[in-house]
Amino acid sequence: MEQMKAKAKNVKEILGLNTFPVGVRFIFNEGQMPKDARKVEHHRYCQALMKARHGDHVLLDADGIACPAAAAAFGFKPLPEGLKTGKGLVGFGIVNEEATGKAMFEGMATLPQGKLKSLHLFPLETAEIEPDIVVVEDETEKLMWIALANLNINGGQRIDSSTAILQATCVDATTIPYLEQKFNMSMGCYGCRDATDIQPNETVLGFPFKDFDAIAENLEFLNQKAIPNSRGKNALAMLKRKEAAGISKTDPFQE
Repeated sequence: MEQMKAKAKNVKEILGLNTFPVGVRFIFNEGQMPKDARKVEHHRYCQALMKARHGDHVLLDADGIACPAAAAAFGFKPLPEGLKTGKGLVGFGIVNEEATGKAMFEGMATLPQGKLKSLHLFPLETAEIEPDIVVVEDETEKLMWIALANLNINGGQRIDSSTAILQATCVDATTIPYLEQKFNMSMGCYGCRDATDIQPNETVLGFPFKDFDAIAENLEFLNQKAIPNSRGKNALAMLKRKEAAGISKTDPFQE
């Protein structure tokens, strides 16, 4: 456990994350309930994630969850008819046709109804138990390096992500990685951008915890050269020097 905490802290420092990577544990048995977590009421899942990324250990269950779409995704409650038909998304101004909203919900990854008891969310740096999923919410450039680390551990296989620009944290970054055991990225969504402190330049991704060690190790590798070189913007500085001197030179990446 201490090794996991140390790796989580190192990942945060390498990337310069503003908040903690979050572990999410799916609890299907009442006997698995943690003693050190605070049960939250009237919270959307994205709001519980917000609390965890800022340092809290929280529990969210069917009674405490406030978002009907997320409740359906986790199998806590059936999807309300107004959302199932797409009418609700038209009302929010998210889509202009009910059929579009209906299709978005039909494609939603969901857990079986009534199986999940609770979700336990906590910062990896202060974890007392291994999670099922790791969710990271931060600036886009910082998450890019996690995606590149994932590419390294998968031999360069291109990342195939799924999103409906809806349910970014609950479905895209949590349910899909859990059910499909795969890395998944999102652009954020209407709900989390309205309900949490996520910034315009931030987004979210999730991956199975089984990949955490490999991703952490590959971030250390990337930090040896790629990350500092890219952040140093050396190629941009060279361009500006050329423009200032009125000299045109061949860019080595074009050869």
